[in-house]
Amino acid sequence: MSKQHRPLLMRANRLLGAALVEANLLQMEQLEQANERLLEIIAGGQPRQSTLLGVLAYELKAVREEDILQHLVDHEGVGVVDLRHYDVPEEFRKGQDTGACWATWSVPFDREEGFTFVATAYYLSPAVRSHWEKQLEGPVLWFATTLDGVADFLEKLDAAETAVTA
Repeated sequence: MSKQHRPLLMRANRLLGAALVEANLLQMEQLEQANERLLEIIAGGQPRQSTLLGVLAYELKAVREEDILQHLVDHEGVGVVDLRHYDVPEEFRKGQDTGACWATWSVPFDREEGFTFVATAYYLSPAVRSHWEKQLEGPVLWFATTLDGVADFLEKLDAAETAVTA
């Protein structure tokens, strides 16, 4: 993780954890344990593993992504999108700040009639929403997705960019 994106990563994860506790999806003790583990992972420099949600869901089994997605649909009115079979539009292949995408676990994935569609596994983090709403021109339509959905999309984006430069 670059020094430029580290503050965004830390803030996104901190506010996600607080929101999960506030929504009664997580206990404070579980959050504290996950935060300690996250700091270890970040020190290792692996963006795909640098996620509080990943630690909580897959290492500690403290929360399920499905429960968070259901909470977002039921309480936040957010739709869900599966990006696995979505082709990366040309405008998102060029100039995409993948460091910010990894830091926020979010990807802008389409644009129609002035609206930018953003898929995120971190919708509950106000830092994530604020970051992207400042970065993107025009209004944002938010969609929830899984960590794997974001990671696979970013890896596909990296592969497409590598193929163009090769």
